[in-house]
Amino acid sequence: MSITIVVPDTPPSNNKFMGRENRWNYQKYKKEWAMLMRSGMVMIPDRPMLKAKIHIHYIFPTKTRRDPDNYSGKMILDPLVQFGVISDDSFSNIDLVLSAEYKKGIKETRVVVTEKRK
Repeated sequence: MSITIVVPDTPPSNNKFMGRENRWNYQKYKKEWAMLMRSGMVMIPDRPMLKAKIHIHYIFPTKTRRDPDNYSGKMILDPLVQFGVISDDSFSNIDLVLSAEYKKGIKETRVVVTEKRK
């Protein structure tokens, strides 16, 4: 089983939330991203996937230099658990792949979740 989720935006860099004063701002973005992820879920499996490969592909609108560790997927993985796509987002349950590209003027995040057979 495999599902694809497309969100017409990219999450903010983790650097945006460094420091204690940004806690409430972080919670606001986390809730917004949960709803964006949910709206992009055309299909939700009947049962959460126990083991999965998750490929997150970011499309950025500018050629600004970005580090992959600042786009680790926190705002993407948590909703996958919350809405029952995967059972858990720990290392023992998922393989995570991050990739990105530049397309002038386009912001998009594509998430492909593929169930791994035992």
